[in-house]
Amino acid sequence: MRLKVLEDNNTFIDMYYLAEPGVSYYIEDGDEKVLFDLGYSSVAIENAKKMGIDLNDIRKLVISNGYDDHTGGLRCFFEEPRDIELIAHPGCFDYKEDEEGLYIGSPLSGGDLSRVCKLNLSRGSVRVSEHITYLGEIPAFNDFEPRRLIGKSIVDGVKIDDTVDDDSAIACRGDKGLFVITGCSHSGICNILEYAKRVCNDDRIYGVIGGFHLFEADERLEKTIEYLKENNVKLLYPCHCVSLKAKVEMAKKLDINEVGVGLEINI
Repeated sequence: MRLKVLEDNNTFIDMYYLAEPGVSYYIEDGDEKVLFDLGYSSVAIENAKKMGIDLNDIRKLVISNGYDDHTGGLRCFFEEPRDIELIAHPGCFDYKEDEEGLYIGSPLSGGDLSRVCKLNLSRGSVRVSEHITYLGEIPAFNDFEPRRLIGKSIVDGVKIDDTVDDDSAIACRGDKGLFVITGCSHSGICNILEYAKRVCNDDRIYGVIGGFHLFEADERLEKTIEYLKENNVKLLYPCHCVSLKAKVEMAKKLDINEVGVGLEINI
């Protein structure tokens, strides 16, 4: 597997790409080329061009959740129809607003997307490529990772509390175990890793990159650090929605790596 960070909150020193608070990764699994999320705007697409990555070669696009820091780039990516399969949770493209009533969902609805690509909405796991699996809806395993309420969503015409049940991730199977790629981990990063083990029938978590949705030095962070240590996760790349405070606490007990646009991981 080869992974290239197209969009993140940060860029590396002396790598002159664009950054914004969003997520997008370009992934190669053999001959299969996959996109995971498309960030907040056109930044991921512009960075891909600078890196010499031809997004016309993409045949699979996975969206981790429906918020605009993961879906905003869809409008630019689908300026015209593409021969591509888009994989996401059925609730991913529902109307979403924050606590102040501001719309924070995808710029394109499920209906819009069904006209420009092959839309594969699934609560269950989906095989993306030979070694990559979309996990689907993440169950709760850990009581220290309750789902947090984030605004409202409209489902079947009814406005309900949004606990981001559409949040998911992908796992890449390798000789050393699973490498998990997340968006924001609204489901709980440990819940995601535990579910990846069950879906892929492999108890080894070799690495993980993405947002862990950790901000405070609290019990949730402490329990997360314990889980990652107990599971002997070798490669840790916390980014996007992980605060500096949380990273500092993690670095005291774990070997974590810096993430920025331009980072390349080869496994």
